[in-house]
Amino acid sequence: MALPDLNLLVTLDVLLSEGSVAGAARRLRLSPSAMSRALARLRETTGDPLLVRAGRGLVPTPRALELRARVGPLVQDAEAILRPAETLDLTRLERTFTLRNREGFVETFGPALIARVAAEAPGVRLRFVPKPNKDSTPLRDGSIDLETGVIGKDMGPEVRAQALFRDRFVGVARKGHPLCKGRITPARFAAARHVLVARRDIGTDRIDEALGPLGLERQIMTVVGSFSEALALAHATDLVACVPERYTGNLRDGLASFRLPVPVPEITVSLLWHPRLDADLAHRWLRGCVWEVCGDRSGRRRSKSPTA
Repeated sequence: MALPDLNLLVTLDVLLSEGSVAGAARRLRLSPSAMSRALARLRETTGDPLLVRAGRGLVPTPRALELRARVGPLVQDAEAILRPAETLDLTRLERTFTLRNREGFVETFGPALIARVAAEAPGVRLRFVPKPNKDSTPLRDGSIDLETGVIGKDMGPEVRAQALFRDRFVGVARKGHPLCKGRITPARFAAARHVLVARRDIGTDRIDEALGPLGLERQIMTVVGSFSEALALAHATDLVACVPERYTGNLRDGLASFRLPVPVPEITVSLLWHPRLDADLAHRWLRGCVWEVCGDRSGRRRSKSPTA
């Protein structure tokens, strides 16, 4: 069965409202002949003449009167559905947003973000989930609304990204650690016992690449999969950890942090989402909240997704 031409609903609404082919043609910016053809199609589709001649004018049939009461609200509802959303009442918004982040985000930014959201939209709930990898499938399938992280090769090309802030790696050790006594040179730093944060294997990272030209290499004693694990070991042992400074701000409480003795490139932490949510007013509001809480206001926003 062929689907009906829903454009005829608009034509029918105008025709019944105007009660005139000429008036309907002017309103829809059509020629009288085109409107006459549209009326003929409506008569064929509904099986009713709809408008019949009475003297010099047209009068609606009983079927037309019945349809007039129904088609007007129907067309108005359709127009409202297709019209871009203009306002968002945050006080009445009830929605749960899922944010995926590495450890450190909730501890560092969570309290301020939750307070901001609660103050503006009491009915909104934030659900934070861990980020075991950089696979962008959860963003594509809708199980994740927002994500933070460093853009990598595994990220889908369609994913949107907005830079939040730049971060640098710092060294971390327990208070009173021998390394923290005196000047921390590249040689002393490399000779310390280190815990490495790695997701797949040991390999090399930016810090080892910086030490390489000096003929130095860290003593990697332990490999863990998260910043929180590395910091816990640094707190309880003589192991030294290297973690992003701002991202792990509150996780480093009670530990001694120091500037690395070799130049290591900064990283850019970005906010990631799927383009299907670009125009969603509630999602745009949430992105604004995250930006206000976490964003580097001295930096510039980035809307595309380069590869790190």
